[in-house]
Amino acid sequence: MDKDELVSGFLLELRRGTVILCVLAKLRRPAYGYQLITDLAGVMPVEANTLYPLLRRLEAQGLLESSWDTGGAKPRKYYAATPFGLEVLEALKGHWQATVRSMDTILKEEEPS
Repeated sequence: MDKDELVSGFLLELRRGTVILCVLAKLRRPAYGYQLITDLAGVMPVEANTLYPLLRRLEAQGLLESSWDTGGAKPRKYYAATPFGLEVLEALKGHWQATVRSMDTILKEEEPS
C-alpha cells in the first residue's frame, strides 16, 4: 500500500466523526439536505449518499427532527437539531476543542527546532 492510499484511508476515518459534528452545528437552524451539502462544500464536502443516511440515523437517535415544507415549487424535508441534539453538540464541541489543543501540543513537539 502506498502513502496516498494510507492517507486517504486515514482521512476517511477522521472525517466520520467530524461530519456528525458539522451537521449538528449547521442544524442549529433548520436546513434541507441539499442546502447542507452546499453549505458544507467549501469546508467539509459531504456527498448525498453519505449525508442522507446520516440525517436519518441522527433523527432515529433523537438528535434531529424533520418536517416537510410543501409550500414551494417542490417539497423539501427540513432537519433541525432537537434540544437533545444541541446538548450532544455542546458535549462534542468541548471534546473537539480539547482534542485540537492536545493535537496542537503533540504536533508542535514534533516540529524541528
